Amino acid sequence: MKIGYARTSTVDQDAGLEAQVRDLEAQRCDRIFAEQISATQISRPELETAISHLREGDVLVVCKPDRLARSTADLLALIERVEACKAGLVILSMSGQVLDTTTPTGKLMLTMLGAVAEFERSLMLERQREGIAKAKADGKYKGRRSSIDKGQIQDMKAQGIAPSEIARRLGVSRMSVYRALEGEKPEKNTG
Repeated sequence: MKIGYARTSTVDQDAGLEAQVRDLEAQRCDRIFAEQISATQISRPELETAISHLREGDVLVVCKPDRLARSTADLLALIERVEACKAGLVILSMSGQVLDTTTPTGKLMLTMLGAVAEFERSLMLERQREGIAKAKADGKYKGRRSSIDKGQIQDMKAQGIAPSEIARRLGVSRMSVYRALEGEKPEKNTG
C-alpha cells in the first residue's frame, strides 16, 4: 500500500498543498494524509496517523524531504520509525529523480540531502537575522506591533474585572494580560 503525506507550513499555502496532493494522487497513493502546520510543531497529527497506518511492505510517499522533517536528525528518526514498521520511504521531487529508502543508495542520498537542506535553512535564518539587525540599525524595523491594548487591559483591571475574564473578552491569552499588567502574579487555575 502507498500512503501519501503532504504538508505546508501555513494556511496561506493552499496551492502548494493542492499540488502535493495532486502529485501523490498521480503516484497512485491508496491513502493521502495532508495538513497545514509548521514542521516545528511538536505534534503533526496527520503525519502520526500516516505512520500509524504503515504495515510491512507499505511505502510512505512524500513530495520533498522538507515537507516531512524539520532537520536531518528528525528525518533520520522518521526513517527509523518507518523502517520499524517494515515499510519504506519514497521522496518524489529530487531533481526529477525518485529517492527510495528501501535501497542502500537511497538511504545514503537521503541522509546527505537532509544535511544539505538543514545547512541551507541555517544560512537562510542567518541572513534573515542579519537583515533584521541592519533594518533595526537603520531605524526601519520596529518589530511586530502589539496585538493588545495595554491601556484597555489596565482600565478593565481597575474596574475589578479578573484577568481571566479580560483575556476571554479580548480574545488574548491570560499571560498577555499579565504581561500588560506587568508584574502581577497569574491567578491559580482551580478548575
